[in-house]
Amino acid sequence: MSDAAQPTAAEVRAAAEAIKTALDRHLAAVERRSGEDDPAVSEAFNQLAAAAEAYDELLYDRYDEVTPFEIPGAEDALPPYAGPEEPNAVSVLIRRDYTVAEPQRLLAQAQRVEAAEFEDATDDAEAAGTVPGALGVLFGEFEPDEIASRHKEFGLEEGDSTLWVTAAEEPPEAGEWLEAPFEQVDPQQVVCRFDVSAVFDEDEGSDDDDDDLDFVEDDEDELEPIDAEK
Repeated sequence: MSDAAQPTAAEVRAAAEAIKTALDRHLAAVERRSGEDDPAVSEAFNQLAAAAEAYDELLYDRYDEVTPFEIPGAEDALPPYAGPEEPNAVSVLIRRDYTVAEPQRLLAQAQRVEAAEFEDATDDAEAAGTVPGALGVLFGEFEPDEIASRHKEFGLEEGDSTLWVTAAEEPPEAGEWLEAPFEQVDPQQVVCRFDVSAVFDEDEGSDDDDDDLDFVEDDEDELEPIDAEK
């Protein structure tokens, strides 16, 4: 960053004062909270998080220093569950990321599948000649869980993954959400979520005494709790 783009010392000081004000407001909201899900507390929390993030950025830009605390992002937490107490239906949402680490291995595996399905060389039997085509062949042939367990055989390297279980009063109508299956997910309907990421290797762990926790699965299949209250 150039000197001209750096924040001034006064701007950093003002950001520090904003944190102090946000801290006072957050404490006051907590002291006056009307219940577990008091919106005033949530708003004060978000304001404090924003003030802390702004100060941290200015402090780093001006003095190349950081603060000793970390503010969790909105994507790292779920709001309190507000779904039905006795759901009649559940949806399981899964995302798994892979890197195509060995394209030739991927192509070879897909070509083996095609060779077993097509005795004669036809246009339909040539989809495995490209990486997108090979992915289509393999994911069409094998269940996602089997690909996850055999990903190295297919030339893939695991990335992050997540599984969300959502609850509903009634199951959706057949074909209702097929055009956009992931657009209308209500975070307050999420019963639980399980995340897998190499980033958890860098964590030092959390306090096991926390009451309101989601459980996050690391890449060694151990369950680590993370605070999901905010």
